Amino acid sequence: MFRMFPEEVEKNLKGKSYSVVVGIPSYDNSKTIGHVARIVDLGIQKYFHGNGLIVNSDGGSKDKTKEFFLREKTKSDKISYIYNGLAGKGSAMGSVMRISSMLNAPITVFVDSDLRSIEPWWIERLTRPIVDGKSSYVTPYYVRHKYDGTITNNICYPLTSILYGQKVRQPIGGDFGVSLEMVQKYLSKPVEIWQSDVAKFGIDIWMTTTAICDGDKPVWQAALGAKIHDVKDPGKQLGPMFKQVVGTLFELMEKYESVWMEKEGEPMKAPVFGNIPDVIPEPITVDIDNLKKISSDGINEKWKFISSILPKDLSNTLENSRKNGKLDGNTWIKVVYEFAASYKKHEIRDSLIRSLVPIYFARVASFVEETQGKSEEFAEKAIEKQLKDFESQKKYLKKRWNG
Repeated sequence: MFRMFPEEVEKNLKGKSYSVVVGIPSYDNSKTIGHVARIVDLGIQKYFHGNGLIVNSDGGSKDKTKEFFLREKTKSDKISYIYNGLAGKGSAMGSVMRISSMLNAPITVFVDSDLRSIEPWWIERLTRPIVDGKSSYVTPYYVRHKYDGTITNNICYPLTSILYGQKVRQPIGGDFGVSLEMVQKYLSKPVEIWQSDVAKFGIDIWMTTTAICDGDKPVWQAALGAKIHDVKDPGKQLGPMFKQVVGTLFELMEKYESVWMEKEGEPMKAPVFGNIPDVIPEPITVDIDNLKKISSDGINEKWKFISSILPKDLSNTLENSRKNGKLDGNTWIKVVYEFAASYKKHEIRDSLIRSLVPIYFARVASFVEETQGKSEEFAEKAIEKQLKDFESQKKYLKKRWNG
């Protein structure tokens, strides 16, 4: 496999040993990365007796992110470099895993570089289930605003849960604890992985799904309180991320078909380590008029292709979305299942995933309207109901998948 980090990194780390490696992928995060590094260092000092390495894997930032990271005073060792390979979060994380494997570090932690709510105890929460031998992979369990994580809430959480039988609330949360065993499994996958969407925003769902399906121990979740970070308006910023994440999710369905085809019954909630703090997340504003407009415009623009993919009755139901840019939950689920089944046709994958983006916008627009003025608890119940609806229609997915 090609070297994912500069040669001098290996030379500088030769002969060193660490109990934990903490990776911070970054791109233009100079305003927050110093804070993240400082808090990570406090966590390493408290929970790993200072024996940790903080790694900033940067995508060539233009705002001096590396300089701000290195300028921050820490007791833990730290390094920063520009990773090699396809530009994206996955390449950054893959390079950190290469370093962890080279060092034989028993645990690797990943945290986002734009975090403002990170606390030193996050390091313990993300690693304790691994230290105790209960898990090889730990995902975050956040308290998030009802409009934060719309890709998670509307497709990744429900679909991953009903497919693989384990309810992991934040499968693409960004902050993870990973054992050396899982790191080596990830790095043993074909090199072509790092030339796909996994090298971009597909990395999180790929790591989580692989851990569920190939891991020898159950996935755990770490109660981390609120996630306060640089949030994104779905209609203005999440299109490219959706394509990379959901494209990877659909591709994994083909890879692990034998696993999810055998799964029956209600998914079990992955164990949560730590008490869930009573916190209130920061409010998020969604430009719903813009969301409905780009949804309607996008569906109309791609209607010829969309209508060729969907059965006639479903296509007729989706006609309303062409006009109003909104979509009910049950229609959304059937559309997702139709597109997932059609994704097996490699020659139309790009068109499929691009056409699904405005339909996703329509579903988010409806969810925002349904929950405006309602509590976070009300919205969470709506998300859980949608998961049950995904589960109740799984037979429809299997029929279309085999049809």
